[in-house]
Amino acid sequence: MFSKAFSSVFSASRVAASKIIPARATALTQAARVYSTAQTETITVREALNQAIDEEMTRDSKVFLLGEEVAQYNGAYKVSKGLLDKFGSQRVLDTPITEMGFTGLAIGAALSGLRPICEFMTFNFSMQAIDQVVNSAAKTRYMSAGGHSQDFTAWYGSVPGLKVISVYDAEDSKGLLKAAIRDENPVVFLENEMLYGTSFPLTKEMTDSDFILPIGKAKIMREGSDITVATHSRPVGFALEAAERLAKEGISVEVINLRSIRPLDMDSIIKSVKKTNHLVTVEQGFPMFGVCSEISAQIMESEAFDYLDAPVSRVTGADIPMPYAQNLEALSTPDTQVIYDEIKRVLNIK
Repeated sequence: MFSKAFSSVFSASRVAASKIIPARATALTQAARVYSTAQTETITVREALNQAIDEEMTRDSKVFLLGEEVAQYNGAYKVSKGLLDKFGSQRVLDTPITEMGFTGLAIGAALSGLRPICEFMTFNFSMQAIDQVVNSAAKTRYMSAGGHSQDFTAWYGSVPGLKVISVYDAEDSKGLLKAAIRDENPVVFLENEMLYGTSFPLTKEMTDSDFILPIGKAKIMREGSDITVATHSRPVGFALEAAERLAKEGISVEVINLRSIRPLDMDSIIKSVKKTNHLVTVEQGFPMFGVCSEISAQIMESEAFDYLDAPVSRVTGADIPMPYAQNLEALSTPDTQVIYDEIKRVLNIK
């Protein structure tokens, strides 16, 4: 627990801007209106950013600016022009070219009650500090011990030039790893630690030293006619368990193991949806901007949309950093019961 305020702003010129500001329960004041009134003059984005920093540093002595060339050079794009002269070198600091280091410094300062503005020269350089941003800044209010468990499938899946594989069973693991090794492209091979000790059937095909599976092709794990469940990695097992339970109630569930995230086998998903008219997507990752969201969007943009009898449903992990305690971790990711309940909800079955 931190009794002092934790506020740190990260910004980057030219390419994009990133700001991380903790949510506060204070109401918007009149000065913080979310709209503009009369447009009588003009101002550049550079000038607006400069004014914002200037005014906040004037208002609060705890606010300071640090980053590469923000002081003596007035910023790589002159966003911090004049701030060093006005506020001095104690509050406008030039840093070495070490994004990981000065981002960590900014986070530590924020934890101590200061309000740093940490600027990256361009947003490309922010990747050098991504561990500090994701595993230190974002998790500080939640983390009570280790913070290794998390799902970055969607991150890698969004990057052109990569192939991304997410395996479930032994067949996936052997066949797709061999395919990845032989592939001429960079391949991200995602394994779930919880599955390492799980046993699966050994097929005759798997004993062949040339056994490989195609990257970019999903597998129908269980055929069905009432609803489609598309998922990957460990949730495939949960989906199969839910499908088995529902079969006893007369509900036929088709389970698709995606196997490949990039390229994504939308053809198999679309074909299944056109047959079942319903779709539930499942992943352990965060709900915002995830694999489920991408599948949902592509279904909405495809001919399968006209076949849907209900909106596409997303079953995801909770929108929080992964808890360390085993019981809380279990509550933050989808399991058999969650998938079972969601399938019945989509089908409007009580």
